[in-house]
Amino acid sequence: MTNPREATVTLQNAAERIVVAGDGRRLAVETSGAPDGPVVFLLHGTPGSRSGPRPRPVVLYRLGVHLVCYDRPGYGDSDRQEGRRVADAAADVAAIADALGIDRFAVVGRSGGGPHALACAALLPERVTRAAVLVGLAPAGAPDLDWYSGMTEGNVDDYGLADEDATELKLSLTERARNAQRDPMTLLEVLRPQLSESDIRVVDDVTIRRLLTDMYAEALRHGPDGWIDDVLALRRAWDFDLGAIRAPVRLWHGEQDRFSPVAHSRWLAARIANAEVQVQPGAAHFGAVEILPQTLAWLTTPELATAPRL
Repeated sequence: MTNPREATVTLQNAAERIVVAGDGRRLAVETSGAPDGPVVFLLHGTPGSRSGPRPRPVVLYRLGVHLVCYDRPGYGDSDRQEGRRVADAAADVAAIADALGIDRFAVVGRSGGGPHALACAALLPERVTRAAVLVGLAPAGAPDLDWYSGMTEGNVDDYGLADEDATELKLSLTERARNAQRDPMTLLEVLRPQLSESDIRVVDDVTIRRLLTDMYAEALRHGPDGWIDDVLALRRAWDFDLGAIRAPVRLWHGEQDRFSPVAHSRWLAARIANAEVQVQPGAAHFGAVEILPQTLAWLTTPELATAPRL
């Protein structure tokens, strides 16, 4: 089994390029790992960027994985797509795959990237082989789910503003983005009182902390637009049918997650065919960084045994 600490990487040995989407927008893309290996798209969290934590190149080569990461619109070097929906991610992923000459691929989304990975699985059924969601969210208004139950106060406030006062949300995230531009460590400092002991252990690792702050700096380098649009999109209708997903899906969640509570993954698992859910005791939100190598192995090795549904 891959050491969880090998789930980190600098930007060395990553190929960067700009892909033009169907409507002319620029999308910033990085590829790393085994060039001839099975392809996995990694969709970053909220806020996040293509430079987020991922396995080091040597680990990707060992796994035989060709990893593709990109900035969602409005983050990093990707042009904004104002008013975008979660479903729009599928067209962007398809455009990147076409530009890179990739036919079929797996997808994995972390936190706010989870719904976007599911959009790819639902809307690109002939191309997506497997999908994984790490500490993801359920749709807003999900029936029989108390969406905010167990969620940290900061997330409740942000998502509540997305529903009630988009202007105030933009002002709040703009201020935080400006602070992060001056010192990206401020984002982790604000989060720290809300972290479980498990998450504190992860983010206190010097390498992971540096990678997280580098990711935040890149994500918000040109402003808060991607962050704003992500929060709004996650609380709007996602514009795709979870029941349309036919590829195998793995949903992983840390039991102590306070940012996207575990009930969200259980709700999704009950509504996606061929879905399994793994709930890890003692883990929380940032445990998604450590579980990524194992997830990549599952996504690219069909003969691996599946975990039981909980």
